Amino acid sequence: MAYTNSSMVSYTGLSPNHSGQRTHSIDRITPHCVVGQLSARTICDCFPAGREASCNYGIGTDGAVSLCVEEKNQSWCSSSNVNDQRAVTIECASDMTEPYAMNAAVYSTLIKLCTDICKRNGKSKLLWFGDKDTTLNYSPRSDEMVLTVHRWFANKSCPGNWLYARLDDLAAKVTVALGGSGSQTSGLQASVFAGLSEADVIAKVGPLFTADQKKNGILASVSLAQFILESDYGKSELAQNANNCFGMKKSLSGNTWGGSSQDGNSIYTKQTKEQNADGSYTTIMADFRKYPCVEKSIADHSAYLLGAKNGTSLRYDGLKGCTDYRKAAQLIKDGGYATSLTYVDKLCEIIQRWNLTQYDAANVTDTEVWYRVRKNWAEAATQKGAFHDLTNAKNCADANAGYSVFDESGNCIYTGKQSSALPYLVRVPIADLNIRKGPGTNYAKTGKYTGVGTFTIVEEADGQGASRWGLLKSYATERNGWISLDYAAKV
Repeated sequence: MAYTNSSMVSYTGLSPNHSGQRTHSIDRITPHCVVGQLSARTICDCFPAGREASCNYGIGTDGAVSLCVEEKNQSWCSSSNVNDQRAVTIECASDMTEPYAMNAAVYSTLIKLCTDICKRNGKSKLLWFGDKDTTLNYSPRSDEMVLTVHRWFANKSCPGNWLYARLDDLAAKVTVALGGSGSQTSGLQASVFAGLSEADVIAKVGPLFTADQKKNGILASVSLAQFILESDYGKSELAQNANNCFGMKKSLSGNTWGGSSQDGNSIYTKQTKEQNADGSYTTIMADFRKYPCVEKSIADHSAYLLGAKNGTSLRYDGLKGCTDYRKAAQLIKDGGYATSLTYVDKLCEIIQRWNLTQYDAANVTDTEVWYRVRKNWAEAATQKGAFHDLTNAKNCADANAGYSVFDESGNCIYTGKQSSALPYLVRVPIADLNIRKGPGTNYAKTGKYTGVGTFTIVEEADGQGASRWGLLKSYATERNGWISLDYAAKV
């Protein structure tokens, strides 16, 4: 990909503090507070040689923009190599004390600069999820840019509470400027489950339930078992058409609970069966909640379990913090969540069958990494699952032809045994894809580009700077013409 810098820049003061060209495409923006009402030029002056810090752009107190590290290069800004590798970082002039407020000129320019960054990198929407685990476990689509913050990676307030409280507004205004609606409708769609095996569905959503438990205190294994039982692995009519994965009706417990992630208006009407006390069933028509994505369904489910009341008492009192999955399931049943007489046994059987306790927060530490199984790192939509156990990730890759295992930095660490047959054709949509003398950015460029067109790949290899490298047929004899397959699509 050919990287460019913003035309909004009025001052360039390049810092030597960076890690060279990115090895991951840009899909994040991380705004910071510089802690001072500084000019755009002074922000660049903050990063001289010898100081292990820098940023891509600075926004001065008058709204002017400076370039400190070219957009193609990884800055040192957010205390996370993984984040800086894929994020454009922006230091913004601010007050020197919490909430580190920014003036109208700075905020207005931030909106325009984020819009410009998105446009030049082929993004049509900017997303803000407001939650660390949800964001870092999310794989953006090719047209999505995601906001992250420094405080998630270090013991800092950055970007300050003033800007943090406005990131939802920032994302909405940028998305509108890009031609979108400004509503946060992105996220995992249940429709992707239709073509997945039961095991692949669990691997894909498991990390979402771990993140939810860390936030809300409800055992991930129990919520995940409910997801499986209520939505038939995300393949039920209600899940497929409304992203409703828990059978939640429009009206629940008189809606006497707060924190709902549902808009209160979107519904899906369908037939459903209710079990009577004598075991018989009655078929009724009912209105169910409709969600923009699976993550919203999970969040609403937890908010309901924690906040629903029966009179003045919590309907599911004792559920938060419960570490015994059978006891937690019984609390849910006793609170009136389901009418099935065998509901608890069904949940426990699912938990045991799939070893769902592996997703409980107590069994997942923050230091563990996620291994993602995809065709290549850039194609997030092809992801088969995310695993803490590398062996499980490798098994998944072996079972799916053409898939590989990637670490959190996007490096390919294992290629499935059922790799695609060689040779094959690829289509390159860009004119300036470098041809290198070996499989990796550590090999010299040949000085030539593929140009836009269709080419034959005769060999694949792992290497630095891409999830997979391909040898061009015309260079097969000397084996000295390799391209990054991240920027090529099979024909």
